[in-house]
Amino acid sequence: MRKLKYYIVTFLFRISALLCLPAAQAIGRFLGSLAWRLKTDARRVTDINLAICLPDTPEEERRRLSHHSLRHTGMTALEIPLMWEWPVEKCLSLVKEIEGEQLLKAARASNKGLILLAPHLGNWELAGLYFSSRYQMAALYSPPKMPEFEQYMIRVRSRLGSELVRGDRRGLVRMTTLLREGGVAGILPDQSPRGKGNVYAPFFGMEVRTMTLAAKLAQRTQADVLITYAERLPNSQGFRIVVREVDGAIHNEDPVVAATAMNTAVEQCVRAVPAQYQWEYKRMRHRPAGEVNPYNPDRVC
Repeated sequence: MRKLKYYIVTFLFRISALLCLPAAQAIGRFLGSLAWRLKTDARRVTDINLAICLPDTPEEERRRLSHHSLRHTGMTALEIPLMWEWPVEKCLSLVKEIEGEQLLKAARASNKGLILLAPHLGNWELAGLYFSSRYQMAALYSPPKMPEFEQYMIRVRSRLGSELVRGDRRGLVRMTTLLREGGVAGILPDQSPRGKGNVYAPFFGMEVRTMTLAAKLAQRTQADVLITYAERLPNSQGFRIVVREVDGAIHNEDPVVAATAMNTAVEQCVRAVPAQYQWEYKRMRHRPAGEVNPYNPDRVC
């Protein structure tokens, strides 16, 4: 049964990859609007997250933002088959602008490693492909729930030689080695981590479980740290790669101080293009013991 699911999913990816970008985005917008109007769990979680993170935003504006967010999530979902199945050159041709190029040049001129934080904002698959085309790079990943899908995912993501590393102890050792050699490490910083490598740090004013991996790598290797995302341009014009600085406190030995600096960097990027953030993810589900789970108020963490 699992293999059948794998074949169905990959078949759908290959069929979806026959679409042009405007068509894929149009279908994604429709599906996102449908999910919003049907009041799915994705909308419920999005509304909760927006109420927590943007409490000063008028309710009607948050409602519009919720709708736009699910439309963008739908577009991301339909764009991923394009990023995985299209020829690399065709994918890279979608990058129309680069903001923060000087930060990349300065970081690479230092001859140190570079950690690129890439939150779930815009099209993170295109961002990963773009930087893989320029640098010796490794990216952390979590194995998918469908084991058969893992090799396919690794193959399409590593087309330009990018190395995919599991987020375990062996992966940490590999990332450390790469950074000490002056390479680039890509990390998704806004997932709710499991295991021991985490602390509670503020994100949009709420204490949430936050990974310490990026900060530990920065401290061990003295690598530079930047944050990036691929912003979706209007009217299917393509994407803008945005690169921004991260507060130097991410190198602080106090794990809470370092995690707060990382969360603040993510928050600043999200505030720039809030509709393109993956608000339907339950980022706030892991809180300090005794605090209420915002997605299930009858439970405490």
